[in-house]
Amino acid sequence: MGSSFASGPGIGHRAPGSPRRARRSAANYPSLLAGWLGLELTDVTYSGATTGDILSRRADGWPGQLDAVTADTRLVTMTCGGNDVGYVTRLLLSSLPWPLAAVAAVRRRAHLLANNELVEERFAELSSNLMQIAAEVRHRAPACRLAFVDYLTILPPDDTTPTGPLPAEVAEWGRGVAHRLTDVTRKAAGRSGCVFVPVADRSAEHHAWSAVPWTRRFQLVPRGGAPYHPNADGMAAVAGLIAGAL
Repeated sequence: MGSSFASGPGIGHRAPGSPRRARRSAANYPSLLAGWLGLELTDVTYSGATTGDILSRRADGWPGQLDAVTADTRLVTMTCGGNDVGYVTRLLLSSLPWPLAAVAAVRRRAHLLANNELVEERFAELSSNLMQIAAEVRHRAPACRLAFVDYLTILPPDDTTPTGPLPAEVAEWGRGVAHRLTDVTRKAAGRSGCVFVPVADRSAEHHAWSAVPWTRRFQLVPRGGAPYHPNADGMAAVAGLIAGAL
């Protein structure tokens, strides 16, 4: 389950039979992990998903991802929460070239995502939703293990590395949001007795500006991975970290 950091937009071929809007890759970490462990995979990852889309039906009518969990389910992996708080969305909007960045709707959206009061509200709701997801998975599949999978590191650790079209102040905001996502996810996993996979910590030296990146910098062409998202090496690394954690 999860959003684009689990679905893998732009990485290899689209998963057969998957909705085009899901941008689900056949080489995302759920597919790699299932292949390594010899598991039958039900992949419901969907680019743009929030934790609300995991809990209930999407606005476009697509079922909530939790509907895929049955009594026979033995393992669930999930990376989600970034869209709840506007993490990558603000990075993307802030990196757009002129005249795209000058469009009124883009400027309004970017400004709204930066509102500290709304960010606090979104994090509070995210924490609650993660706990609900854990409880619902346990209810539907009592013998199942749920792994909360953290986000790969996108941004360099401090402001000494230039981030190209991404303004320094937005990069600093992004680092703070990324740390909070890790903290909220780790705490939810601990409180609910789930596995936490510390992907952010393990990928700190593989940010998008590093010598061996596991995520991508901003670019308008999504070939090889979407901007500010995992690349193929990153997906393989996440699959390996989950296998180790299990």
